[in-house]
Amino acid sequence: MGPEGKTFLNIIILGFGFMFMFTAFQTCGNIEQTVIKNFNSTEFHGSGYTSMAIIYGVFSASNLIAPSVVAVIGPQLSMFFSGLVYSGYIAMFIHPFTWTFYTASVFVGIAAAILWTAQGNLLTINSTDATIGRNSGIFWALLQFSLFFGNIYIYFAWQGHVHITDKDRQTVFISLTVISLVGSFLFFLIQRPEPEATPSEASESLPAESTESGSLAVCVFLAEKALQLSVTKEMLLLSISIAYTGLELTFFSGVYGTCIGAMTRFGEDAKSLIGLSGIFIGIGEILGGGVFGMLNKANRLGRNPIVLLGMITHYVAFYLIFLNISALTHPGFILICLLLTWTCCISDCVALRQPPPRL
Repeated sequence: MGPEGKTFLNIIILGFGFMFMFTAFQTCGNIEQTVIKNFNSTEFHGSGYTSMAIIYGVFSASNLIAPSVVAVIGPQLSMFFSGLVYSGYIAMFIHPFTWTFYTASVFVGIAAAILWTAQGNLLTINSTDATIGRNSGIFWALLQFSLFFGNIYIYFAWQGHVHITDKDRQTVFISLTVISLVGSFLFFLIQRPEPEATPSEASESLPAESTESGSLAVCVFLAEKALQLSVTKEMLLLSISIAYTGLELTFFSGVYGTCIGAMTRFGEDAKSLIGLSGIFIGIGEILGGGVFGMLNKANRLGRNPIVLLGMITHYVAFYLIFLNISALTHPGFILICLLLTWTCCISDCVALRQPPPRL
């Protein structure tokens, strides 16, 4: 197999590894608050919302040290060990305790920063200027397919269940743990790409004294560069939209599904509709990524009209969601609930698929 075929295969394996891992983790995030509410234990006092706040708070802070970790142990091992942490978080739900729940949340936040930094590194070294767009699209599509499989299982397994029993919970989370572990071990199939003749920009940017004095100096240098980048004008402006996408991600990935599952007007189908909502999230993400990716290439007016379209779509979707989950909700609005989820995620792709300006 030639060098180009090897790097393309690496992208496919990377996509499948993330698809397996996030089939488990995103399904876990979608159902965890509902599972916790149905967990009969006087010893457990955790909250799925608090856990997610811890995860993403630690995730944000850990991004300052993640490049140093990836530089020292390499992207492949970084992703593998991060995957093990993700699997441990999911396995914790088999028999949860409050202290293990929140401790695991902290470790997942750290692991998430390392995982995504390593993913970006591996995607970059296996791509060229001509293939980076194609490879990013393939990875995105495979990642978003993760929203289908776990939620399909939830939809059929929980159909007609008013209460989630301990057996239901354990069956789901044992399965998700195994799926996450499969994704973690897939990373070992990624082959080292053949080095290019010219040094990369990253290696050229390292000062000579850093490369000669070892890993500690490289870690310090990368941490300093990350801090310097975080306070630039471009990053400060981008942080506003990044913060908004974080709020929106939290809503559709954890809050909205829980709201649907708690709506008594949906009767015995309420819990299974959490899974169906997750399926529509996947449809919206995949279609949104594809459609707006093509619009971005064909549009001569730039990114602003596409972002404006996504913003308007979000306003409409959130307002209709507010009306739909009010006390006036009728069981006949189930399809509307799901279509709104789909619309919301299409709009999410508008923000996430727009390439940022060069910094």
